[in-house]
Amino acid sequence: MKALVLERKGELSLRDIDLPSVVGPNDVKIAIHTVGVCGSDVHYYTHGAIGSFVVREPMVLGHEAAGTVIEVGSSVSNLRVGDRVCMEPGVPNMESRASKLGIYNVDPDVRFWATPPIHGVLTPEVVHPAAFTYKLPDNVSFAEGAMIEPFAVGMQAATRARITPGDVAVVIGCGPIGIMTAIAALAGGCARVFISDLSAAKLRIASQYAGITPVNIKEQSLKETIHKATDGWGADVVFEASGSPRAYDGIFDLLRPGGTLVLVGLPVEPVNFDVPASIFKEARIETVFRYANNFDRAVNLIASGKVDLKPLITDTFSFDESIAAFERAAKALPEDVKLQIRLTD
Repeated sequence: MKALVLERKGELSLRDIDLPSVVGPNDVKIAIHTVGVCGSDVHYYTHGAIGSFVVREPMVLGHEAAGTVIEVGSSVSNLRVGDRVCMEPGVPNMESRASKLGIYNVDPDVRFWATPPIHGVLTPEVVHPAAFTYKLPDNVSFAEGAMIEPFAVGMQAATRARITPGDVAVVIGCGPIGIMTAIAALAGGCARVFISDLSAAKLRIASQYAGITPVNIKEQSLKETIHKATDGWGADVVFEASGSPRAYDGIFDLLRPGGTLVLVGLPVEPVNFDVPASIFKEARIETVFRYANNFDRAVNLIASGKVDLKPLITDTFSFDESIAAFERAAKALPEDVKLQIRLTD
């Protein structure tokens, strides 16, 4: 099948490649409609690796996807041909200890689309386990369905935060995951979410959402803003979603005593972590790696109308324009939040 293939660092091609096509008894085959361009896909393209995951041979990119079921395995009863679906891209070993504990996202054996050496889904058809394939309600578009995957990261962050209704939260980093974390925090019960960044363009996009207050740290102090808004008490939850080592400088100054710090962004450099400051406030520290048991909740929130991710879709490219989509994503334009590639009309 034709696919968008990362041949090696910095080199993409649209070409035929052999991919799995046999549908097992518990699988479904899906005609891909829309795929989002994720920061990790772009990082593999520009850097050839993320941590210990190194591109050593050609790999199909793409893991944020939605499409239509075109074939079902003999044992599948929850899905039918013609169902519109989105897919959770990480498939664990269901017999592992991590899966039995409900934390299958950290199963060492998980096979995740577009993570070396596993191929992604920027190709017309894919085979996937039915257990990790979710039917889209009629009022949820394919474009929204392809946003479920990144939104699930925000959902995981909000879940890990254990939000109490009425909490005040701070999100550091106004990229796609930062904005989705802010939206998920509001959906989870936060009364108000402050989101900080250097990009005025991205902050304007986040400010479209009621309950989200943008803070441009070029122009104002995040610490002073939070202290003024909370009468010096601090935020109940701080989400670090930028991945910038600089974000950790004074991060506990934003947090109330006994508050929660949730680490979402993945730094590529060492960070200065102020252990005494965390202890003095007896802060609870949570971490996020992908998501577990949140895909269906994300679908439900979008279907309910309580969450609208459409304003975050900046532009859509055709399949034949896939390379151009990645070249644009690699530029990290400040006005871009989510680029998508549509494989079918």
